[in-house]
Amino acid sequence: MLIPTNVHAAPAAAAPGETVTLPVREALDQLPVRGEDRSGYERTKFKHWVDADKDGCNTRTEVLKAEAVIAPEQGAKCTLTGGEWYSPYDDRYIHGPSGLDIDHLVPLAEAWDSGASAWTAKEREAYANDLGDDRALIAVSATSNRSKADQDPATWMPPAAGYRCQYVTDWVADKTRWGLSVDATEQAALGEVLDSCPDVPITVTHAR
Repeated sequence: MLIPTNVHAAPAAAAPGETVTLPVREALDQLPVRGEDRSGYERTKFKHWVDADKDGCNTRTEVLKAEAVIAPEQGAKCTLTGGEWYSPYDDRYIHGPSGLDIDHLVPLAEAWDSGASAWTAKEREAYANDLGDDRALIAVSATSNRSKADQDPATWMPPAAGYRCQYVTDWVADKTRWGLSVDATEQAALGEVLDSCPDVPITVTHAR
């Protein structure tokens, strides 16, 4: 029996810890497409801002320290004062940590919809505190983060148009890292933006 030459085998699932590099459009094409279901979602099911390395600084503070343009002063109990950050979502510089939020690039609710509802509590904690990939957590203005809330790229994009190629590329990388799915409208929105972007290679280490 002849096998049609245009049929391709599905890519083998990557093992946790395996690093892959592929063009972002190919990565998008490999994400499973499924409907989303938010049933049972509660933010508390993702334990976040833990101090995983027990150094006195929680995940939020670790991201602030790592992404500062001008380093803040660190006081008792890892309290930060001063410093400056760049918020790429809205192309703004923010002085002092109080005007910043740490955004889960793929929001917790979106992760739940896309597969995390079936994860263990430890897996969700690891996702919510992912310091293993610089794309997963990002310091941005509180204004832009609260505008985004739990929306995906079908309904929200960064106000700074010049950042959108980076945003959708990182979104695809984050979903690839965690083995998350996309829904049809999200897939179309990502593809539409990427049509105007370089098909850059992304390197991803699979988290699970």
